[in-house]
Amino acid sequence: MTADSIALSITGKPKDIGGFEVRRLLPVARCRSVGAFVFLDHMGPATLKAGEGMDVLPHPHIGLATVTYLFDGSILHRDSLGTVQEICPGDVNLMTAGRGIVHSERSSAESRSRDREVHGLQMWVALPKEQEEISPEFSHTSKSALPELKGEGWKGRLVTGSLFGETSPVETMNRYFFADLRLEADVSIPFTPDYDEAALYVVEGEIDIDGATVSAGTLVVLEKHPTVTLTSSKETVCVVLGGDALPEPRFMYWNFVSTSKERIERAQDDWREQRFDGVPGDTSFVPLPE
Repeated sequence: MTADSIALSITGKPKDIGGFEVRRLLPVARCRSVGAFVFLDHMGPATLKAGEGMDVLPHPHIGLATVTYLFDGSILHRDSLGTVQEICPGDVNLMTAGRGIVHSERSSAESRSRDREVHGLQMWVALPKEQEEISPEFSHTSKSALPELKGEGWKGRLVTGSLFGETSPVETMNRYFFADLRLEADVSIPFTPDYDEAALYVVEGEIDIDGATVSAGTLVVLEKHPTVTLTSSKETVCVVLGGDALPEPRFMYWNFVSTSKERIERAQDDWREQRFDGVPGDTSFVPLPE
C-alpha cells in the first residue's frame, strides 16, 4: 500500500567501500536529490573483529559537503587540511569540499584492538552553485551541542537545520535538515517540515505514514511540502532529511559533484595527475575509476 503523500520508496543496493558493505540509497534513476542531499549510504550494522577495520583510502571530493553520523562505533577522519578527528555516535562531522579536498576514513588503532559494532550514515550535500569553489573546511560538532527533540513516547537529536521548533548550531551553506528520531511502539508524530522536500529512512523497526507501512531498510521520498503523520507499530529508529530544492541539476562522477560537466572533467584530470593535496602521512592512492 502506498500513501498519496509518498512519492517514491527506495530499498537501495549493496556496495563495498574499503572492505565494508553499505546500502546505497541515493542517488537512484528516479530521484537524484532530496533537497540538497545527493547521496546517502547506510553503513552496517556490522561487527568488526579485533584486528579488522574499515579502511576507506584517501579519495577526493569537489562541490559538496559530507555529513557523517554514527549510531554505533567510531571512525577516524583524516583530510588534506591536516584534520584528524574521531567521530563517535551522536556527533556529526561536516566536511565542506569546495574546490577540492582529500580525506580517508579508517578504524583507529585503538578500536582495532577489540571487537566492536560500526553503524551509521554517510551523506553528501551539494553546495550552492555560487559556493562550489570555496576553500575547503572541516567542522566537528559533539552530540552534547546538538538540540534534543522529544515528545510523548519519542525523542531525537537535530543534527542540521530547523525542525520541531529547534535549530541546530551546525552552520551549513544550504537550507537543509537532518534528524535522528527514536519512537516507542504506537506513537504518532505530526511531521510538517518547513522545507520543499523531505524523506524518511527507517533504520530499525517500522513506521506507518498515512496508512502506508515503511519497513526497516526503506527510504521513502515524500511529496513536495509534506504534511504527514508518522506512527510507529514497534520500537523504531528512523531519520528524516531534506531541504529546499536545488535550483539547478547536479552532475556526479565518482566522488565529484558540480553544476558543470567541464569542472568534473577537470577534477578527474587533477586526480589522475595527483594535483590534489594529499592526506599528511598517508601516501595511499585510489586510481580514478575508468
